[in-house]
Amino acid sequence: MRYNPVTIEIVEELKGIVGAKNVFSDEEKMEAYSHDETNAEEYGHMPEVVVTPSTAEEIAQIVKLANRELIPITPRGAGSGLSGGAIPIFGGILLSVEKMNKVLDIDYGNMMLTAETGIVTNEINSLIKENGLFYAGYPMSLETCYLGGNIAENAGGGRAVKYGVTGRYIMGMELVTPKGEIVNLGGKLSKDVTGYDLKQLVVGSEGTLGIVTKATIRLTGLPTAKSNLLVLYKTPKDAIDTVPVIMAKGTIPTSMEFMDKLSVQTACEYLNESLPYQQAGAMLLIEVDGTNQEQVELDAEAIGDLCMENGAIEVYVADNYTTQERIWSVRRNIAEAFKVVSPIQSLEDIVVPIAAIPDIIPELDRISEKYDIKIPCYGHAGDGNLHATLVKNPNHTLEHWHEIEPKALRELYLATKELGGKISGEHGIGVKRKGYMLENMDPAELDLMKAIKKAWDPNYIMNPGKMFDLD
Repeated sequence: MRYNPVTIEIVEELKGIVGAKNVFSDEEKMEAYSHDETNAEEYGHMPEVVVTPSTAEEIAQIVKLANRELIPITPRGAGSGLSGGAIPIFGGILLSVEKMNKVLDIDYGNMMLTAETGIVTNEINSLIKENGLFYAGYPMSLETCYLGGNIAENAGGGRAVKYGVTGRYIMGMELVTPKGEIVNLGGKLSKDVTGYDLKQLVVGSEGTLGIVTKATIRLTGLPTAKSNLLVLYKTPKDAIDTVPVIMAKGTIPTSMEFMDKLSVQTACEYLNESLPYQQAGAMLLIEVDGTNQEQVELDAEAIGDLCMENGAIEVYVADNYTTQERIWSVRRNIAEAFKVVSPIQSLEDIVVPIAAIPDIIPELDRISEKYDIKIPCYGHAGDGNLHATLVKNPNHTLEHWHEIEPKALRELYLATKELGGKISGEHGIGVKRKGYMLENMDPAELDLMKAIKKAWDPNYIMNPGKMFDLD
């Protein structure tokens, strides 16, 4: 696509829509909006102008202006994404929802909450926990990410085993379409089959089908009891082999996180922590929650027994906040720890059927050895979503890394596909994985996606260049 530049006249028109203080085009201020959590040098791109509207009506006017002038729009939440989905790779207008951060309604009768999508996800739970409720669809980066970004990526996290991902909790939304129309999809309804479920089509569409300005989310009862198990295994395969055994027994853990020895060791060194990783080749971090402490402890004990029966070396119980926070801090900081080891890496989030998890580990070892790189593996073993991270060898040149990275990724993705998996479970495609889409999905399926995009966004102005390119 060829787009028109953002002229001085267009900047002035944008100021007329949202006010001068909500429009800026100087590079120093715009730099923060030129990248997300992917490698800025590799994927970053400067917008031509940044706008921070406050209402759906303002956004609609901006979108209509962009259609009229054929200027691309990139919607943005907190910029905490890991796929380049919020990067304005064609320049144009960067539209941030950061000022749309209000809770509009807490409906305790229907156990639903309506908020603008620029709200930090963690603030939702802070508001409702005293009333015994929580929003269960949040990802692990809940303290930084926005609700709008969670919806755009259909974000998941450590608790998705039991509670599911974002899409399960989005009951309704206000959407500004790529043509500048404001529509309301869904509502406070537990059941609705009145035509296509368009809201679920928008969830996970990475901002390519419009800008969600408000969302109504389902709340659930806040668990009052929990227990955590740190389970040590000799090998990653022993740990992974236990996952489907636990899942088949009927007691669904809240979380079941996998960490190989390299991941645990690196995070412990980063945190100056002392978990007993020396004797283990891998660990499972398992959480059980509920409303009855006695039942939670019984469930945790049963799962611990299963682990011991299936090759565990040791099971450590963390049943108070201090010890729980210690072990979860290790899991949460693995990615940060590897940034210290090597800031140049490729954080992946492949997903395979649970029963196929043991089969992906040897493929990671093979690719690691072939390209002489580290591939620590950790993630959400309970739903098959693993963060197999390609970490640059410090002894290799940057040129060598750029040569081998796409080759290693291609092999990783093809191995995942052969096991019935997909190349992204929660981070999204964005620009980072776009080039691998055709190799890893049915061409007919990809054509259906392109047809939807063309129908909704005929001028291809809404977050262009993400997920796939139109023919």
